[in-house]
Amino acid sequence: MTFDQWSGGLWPYLAVIVFGFLPSEVWRTLSIFLARDIDEGSQLLEWVRAVSTALLAGVVANILLAPSGALASVPLAARLGAMGFGLAVYFGLRRSVIAAVVAGEAAIIVAAYTFS
Repeated sequence: MTFDQWSGGLWPYLAVIVFGFLPSEVWRTLSIFLARDIDEGSQLLEWVRAVSTALLAGVVANILLAPSGALASVPLAARLGAMGFGLAVYFGLRRSVIAAVVAGEAAIIVAAYTFS
């Protein structure tokens, strides 16, 4: 590949791989080797689960309550309704995360088209 090809349209893909994928993949691979001897019910893993759950809850709350971009044009009630619909699908379909995410995204897309 020539420099012109990379500088034209392929450099963002290289940047995503080098700066996005590879740094996190190193830690994922390392964690496989480090965590194999840790008991699943240990205090350490309970703490890790609690921290990761809190971080995820914070991200979701931030997206719902202080959105940016196109989501900011969707009213708060519609965003909360889409989240509630996704939760209802999650519990209604025997805790299917994929179905809940698809249903919640479909609801927010419909709300975005309705209110724009």
